[in-house]
This record gives sequence, structure tokens and C-alpha cells, in this order.
Amino acid sequence: FAELHAAVPGLPLASSRVLPGIVLRRDFAAYCPADGELRALLVTEPLRPALTAPGVEFVVDSEGQYQASLRWITRRTEALMKRLQSNNIKLLLSSAKQEEVVIYHAKLYGVSVVECLSSEEMALISEITGVSPYTPFGDNTDREITETAAVTFCQPLLLVSKRCVHIGFSSVRAFQPHCLILCGPVDGVNEQHAAALQEAFTMLQQVCKTVDQ
Repeated sequence: FAELHAAVPGLPLASSRVLPGIVLRRDFAAYCPADGELRALLVTEPLRPALTAPGVEFVVDSEGQYQASLRWITRRTEALMKRLQSNNIKLLLSSAKQEEVVIYHAKLYGVSVVECLSSEEMALISEITGVSPYTPFGDNTDREITETAAVTFCQPLLLVSKRCVHIGFSSVRAFQPHCLILCGPVDGVNEQHAAALQEAFTMLQQVCKTVDQ
């Protein structure tokens, strides 16, 4: 329930509504409008490649070596974004904070980026779509990208002064997610209404279980 409702203070209760899909309460790190169905990729780590493995010291002896290392990172990041573009992946959903080189090349190749998602949000998206996060770097950097989610729409959403991300997924299950936009004059009223609704949903779940049994 926490990931499927958004409280908006400062508006009358009558402004509350139900939206298809899910609402992520953060802004795009990069937004590239795209029409029609697109593919989304889930990641849990920074996409900027590391120069060494964890625990291994990397020594740079000259400015030339340092600049060459930066060029290598840039080329590898750009190659990944080209691969995403060629696979019609237009949305990157990341639990990690991405570095500027990743955001720059995402914009260059038409890939929208939403970063710093919580583990609960990532788990919900995985449950809806049936896909697991992708690990782009490692021993095999050219392996096929197969774990992608179908997205029916992806757009900014303004809730009073808060910029959010509104996404619709093609669910692989009977569950079709919707998000409750709960409006009220102050935070305290919203919290009371949210708690009451959550209790009501819990009661309905118990009733449905009893009927099924």
C-alpha cells in the first residue's frame, strides 16, 4: 500500500483520484519523451564502469594515463547506451545514483532515467513485470539483454509543487496496479485517511480469503 498511494497536502479531498500504473515520488534524472510501447531496464548499481575490481588498487602514473582512463569509461558507457537504444530500451529504472557521464549519454541516446528507487519500489516493479535487475558489467559485457519490462506510458506528473514519475506497465500477472492520489488540507488528515483505507483493504483481503476457503 505504501508504494501504491501518494499523499498530497494542500488540496481538498475531492481532488483525490485513482491513476492507472504507479507513481514514483521523484523527478526524472533524464527525460526523453517517447511515443508508444517501450522497454524498461532495472538496475541496482551504477552504470559507470569501474577501472578495477573491488579491493584492487588502481595507480595512475601520469595525466595522460588518467585522461586515457576517463576516455575508456566514456566509450564503454556510450557503448552500453547504444545497446539499450538498439534494444528499444527507452527507460532506465535504477536503485543506485547514476553518475553524470551516464545521464549525459542517456539523454544523447533517448533513454529516460529514474534513479534512487527504494528496494520496496524495485521489488514492486519486479513483481508487476516479472523481470529481475540487469548487471551490465562483468566478465561478459556483450551478453544479450533479455530482462526488460514492457511500458505502456512514461511521463512526468506534477502533484502541486512535487515533480513525480508516472509509469504504466504491462503486467505479467492478473494484478493491474493503480495508484491512489490522496489529497487533503494537511499531512495529518492525509495520514488518517491513508491509515483508514489501508485497514479497509486489509479487511477486504481477510474477507476474500475466508470466502475462498
